[in-house]
Amino acid sequence: MNDKHINDGGPAFPVWELNGNGQPEMTGFGLSVRDYFAAKAMVALIAEPVSEGWPSTVSHWASQLQGHAQMSGQDIVAHVAYMMADAMLRAREASND
Repeated sequence: MNDKHINDGGPAFPVWELNGNGQPEMTGFGLSVRDYFAAKAMVALIAEPVSEGWPSTVSHWASQLQGHAQMSGQDIVAHVAYMMADAMLRAREASND
């Protein structure tokens, strides 16, 4: 298991309710921002038209995956979607600095 902390961006759609003291409290966490970004990236990756002689985004990013030669196509697309989500989170963090 990988002990490296992954920035998941926190909850994408938190639910806030008032607790017994009338203070707002997050009661629902659901999907993380990282999962939400990956799902959005996955749609774009799957819908991307691929032409002969033009590398796809998936094939470009897959070259950065260790062990990608042993992965199925679906696994590669899923991993690339999370790579893109992580890049979006880094860009989001950098723009907040």
